[in-house]
Amino acid sequence: MTIITTIHQALTDIGYPAQKVKTAQVRAISADVLAQCDALLEQGDWAYGVIAYDWAFRVRKHYTPDTFTTFERWLFTYVTDWNDCDDFCTHAFGELLRQYQHLFDHVLKWVEHPNFAVRRATAVILIYPINKNNYSQLDPLAVADLLQNDEHDLVQKGYGWMLKVLSKHDPETVINYLTQHHSTMTRTAFRYALEKLDKSTQQQLMAL
Repeated sequence: MTIITTIHQALTDIGYPAQKVKTAQVRAISADVLAQCDALLEQGDWAYGVIAYDWAFRVRKHYTPDTFTTFERWLFTYVTDWNDCDDFCTHAFGELLRQYQHLFDHVLKWVEHPNFAVRRATAVILIYPINKNNYSQLDPLAVADLLQNDEHDLVQKGYGWMLKVLSKHDPETVINYLTQHHSTMTRTAFRYALEKLDKSTQQQLMAL
């Protein structure tokens, strides 16, 4: 049974569209979908996880601030590698943060987490809002500052990737950041961050 079939049946069961239904009823269906995602993630299998994160993204119109608690639990419990982190955070979790940017302070706390994939998520979760050019209440540079001394190369690549995406929307901010921090950033993060800048600027930065 596909997620569309599942949702369609649940909507039919509450009388939609023949009857007028309340938003709370529809959101209850969304919660049921997230519960099914939980069951998939509990299998501990990569393919089940891909399906779960995709299903979670498909019900994005029904996210609430409380969804953050569920998603954060998934992140802490089920995300153990970079591919899970990126799949989840560049779609479902990133969209949630785009919608509820006041939750950003909770994200910043992840930089202290013992799991490198969670620390990577601190940066990667911002990629979706930045790509949508909807991140006015988020602070990518604060994330870069906090992750600058992280020793894990996949965390370094994660925040370098975030800066690279930011450079497509606000190149001057990224250029200034790289100029100021070239001596303290790892070369891994530094090289990732400048990949989308023009060749001349790349050469100037690499010469620092």
